Amino acid sequence: MDTAKTRIGIVGGGSWGTALAKLLADKGFVLDLWVFEPEVKEQIEKNRENKVFLPYVKLPENIIPSNNLEIVVKDKDLVLVVVPSHCMRDVAGRMKDFISPGTVVVTASKGIENKTHMTMTQILAEKIDFLPKENFAVLSGPSFAKEVANKVPTVVAAASTSRKVSDYVQKIFSCPTFRVYVNDDPIGTQIGGAMKNVVAIAAGICDGMQMGLNPRAALITRGLTEMNRMGTKLGADPLTLAGLAGVGDLLLTCTGALSRNYTLGRQIGEGKKLDDIISEMRMVAEGVKTTRSVYN
Repeated sequence: MDTAKTRIGIVGGGSWGTALAKLLADKGFVLDLWVFEPEVKEQIEKNRENKVFLPYVKLPENIIPSNNLEIVVKDKDLVLVVVPSHCMRDVAGRMKDFISPGTVVVTASKGIENKTHMTMTQILAEKIDFLPKENFAVLSGPSFAKEVANKVPTVVAAASTSRKVSDYVQKIFSCPTFRVYVNDDPIGTQIGGAMKNVVAIAAGICDGMQMGLNPRAALITRGLTEMNRMGTKLGADPLTLAGLAGVGDLLLTCTGALSRNYTLGRQIGEGKKLDDIISEMRMVAEGVKTTRSVYN
């Protein structure tokens, strides 16, 4: 693949968006990165570091930060959207005015929209309605941003209803430390990535209350059952949830110390109030909003 000719924009300069930007920049792609916060843009330009969301990681010069969404998404071959799930509808609506016909739109955001129960690709396809539905894809799996940025071996899944598109996404992102498998089940891939955050909060509560390892194992196992039930109801292939985007992501998020959702749950289990925990967090714990979406 000619990295010099492939035009890529990344929408979202949080920890995950920045980590994926670094991965692509290390492969040789020159890319535009949309960041919401002016101070993050300034930090990357001056110090080559996103101190707010991904500190202590040096970012290559071929990541070009911008607060201008049009610059980042216009005339691109691929646009990667990595914004909090509750912001997806607004951001997608703004992107529609600038995005080019033929662009492949990939989301790495993990969540389910409250009340509509729509996945991130469904929201993108609804708002950017002039693009064919097969142009939308998802990248998901067991992956902490910090480890990806530090080139820790990672394996994820790329899913689209079009094999041509999922293969294209695979080629864009694959490198020796980041292996990408493909499937044709974007619904199941996203259900797994979203619902595992809910289970991770519960697992954290278990540990915060010092209930022991037995109940945590039971909770995670029954949580997977709930993921399968909801996924099947929404049109997912149960086999998808037995793979990287389901069991894989579930195991990592329910047991890893870097998991924001697990950490939030553990603090709840220790007696801290949810509002106080959230007020102290700069980064989003998606499981809180997904819990409400799933419950409703």
